[in-house]
Amino acid sequence: MARQSTDTMTSTEDTEPVRVNRAERPTEGDSIPNRPMSISDIKASYAEYADWIHRFERLDRLVTGRHRRDRFGDVNGEVLDVACGTGTNFRYLPEAVELVGIDISPEMLTKAEATLTDLGRNGTLREMDAQDLAFPDDSFDAVISALSTCTFPDPVAALREMERVCKPEGTIRLVEHGRSDVELVARYQEWRADAHYAKTGCRWTQEPREIVTEAGLSVRDVRTGLAGMITTFEITPGEDTGT
Repeated sequence: MARQSTDTMTSTEDTEPVRVNRAERPTEGDSIPNRPMSISDIKASYAEYADWIHRFERLDRLVTGRHRRDRFGDVNGEVLDVACGTGTNFRYLPEAVELVGIDISPEMLTKAEATLTDLGRNGTLREMDAQDLAFPDDSFDAVISALSTCTFPDPVAALREMERVCKPEGTIRLVEHGRSDVELVARYQEWRADAHYAKTGCRWTQEPREIVTEAGLSVRDVRTGLAGMITTFEITPGEDTGT
């Protein structure tokens, strides 16, 4: 059986509103995804859907597995998986890495611990807010995250935190989803965007490239797939983009 350790950290985010870059008060006609959920809202949503997400992990691997393997399969050293969820990324990482996974949801971390055990892998799991990582600067050789920026109240802050804790000579790898390049699919996404966000806390029509650009990150390589709905990034931390 694999060895895991789970440290629980308390956060004032549970009781205080999250500060975000976007307007905190909705204006008339604002769509739901433009009014970010609080951390406590997200935790409540994940508590409800953790089992469902875990059950559908096999389907998720069929859809995104190739993209995760391409981006995460060659990282090394100390690796931080931000918003690790149920541990879907774990199987795509080299066995030699020193894995740390963080997530805001205790229920997700319970599933992630089971995933480590099933895979026979070692790792440390911690409950933590991706927008306020409790690690010193330059802590990790690689920082990875998949399908996560769509749920962060402030995705730009979370990306900047990923850069902060990544060593200057390290790498940041992202697998994200967003609005399709196929107009018919994109129209359906837009039609269902508010309902989808209200149910799952996921911004279905986000533009991952725009978020990475706003965060001022230096993209070394970017690729798209699945009719433009999947965008993956290799990012070099600490480089000035001039933005």
